[in-house]
Amino acid sequence: MTVIIDAHVHIFPPEIVLRRAEFCQRDRWFAQLYSNPRVRLATAEHLLASMNEAGIAVSIAAGFPWSDPGLCAYHNEYLAEAAQQSAGRIAWLATVVPHHPQAASEAERCFQRGASGVGELNADAQGFAWDEPEVLEGLVEVCVATRRPILAHVSEPLGHHYAGKGTAWPQRFVRFVERFPDVMVVAAHWGGGLPFYELMPEVAQATKNVHYDSAASTYLYRFRVFRLVVDLVGPQRVLFASDYPVLRQKRFVERVQTEGTLTASELRAVLSENAQRVYGLHLPFVEERHR
Repeated sequence: MTVIIDAHVHIFPPEIVLRRAEFCQRDRWFAQLYSNPRVRLATAEHLLASMNEAGIAVSIAAGFPWSDPGLCAYHNEYLAEAAQQSAGRIAWLATVVPHHPQAASEAERCFQRGASGVGELNADAQGFAWDEPEVLEGLVEVCVATRRPILAHVSEPLGHHYAGKGTAWPQRFVRFVERFPDVMVVAAHWGGGLPFYELMPEVAQATKNVHYDSAASTYLYRFRVFRLVVDLVGPQRVLFASDYPVLRQKRFVERVQTEGTLTASELRAVLSENAQRVYGLHLPFVEERHR
């Protein structure tokens, strides 16, 4: 039986869920995504219920790319506590403003609290540019030294507009990985189409430490994207991710298993093994359950 890890979900403290309008006033990007009260915000309790329904063993939770370091630290405390109370079922990523002078120290603090990496970093939301990577050097150095990955929001330069799409396009993001070739990166949302440019040898060389997750996939691509990207970059560099609550975990994982046209070994890599390796997850409770 394949263990399933959802490598990219978002959860919020109950206070933010209940006082949505107040936080919309405090952060312009949060307002862009969540000013509509019909757009769902999920807590750790919501996530665990969804995981139980979907048969997902572990989810890797990100917070929100706040532009205020204080809000990042507040959200990090919630994520750390949620992970601790989940009996290993929730892993988490540190939220930082990556170009802020205290970004590296906040990341280190979070790693000491058990964070598996940093992210989801968002250039448009947080006011930095992937193609001006020097300002991110301090944070990158900490991630490389501790072998923690960075989850990056990367968006498509073509296609339909949607709230939160932004301008973190592959041609900008590739400048970051060229500047910092040693940092492990997960490019969210299929890297905004970056895998298709790996047919170019120089891009493939620059992105050798880049993995791609499938967050929000069905809003962006036809389901053939799983087969095509696995063929382009290999099954070891693709991570199953729903972007919950954007996508329903149960429905999405079922479709990946039945419509993704992946072999059994490819499914094991995409649904579990890659996330364990990239994020350094140790899952003794899962191993015991599946013996």
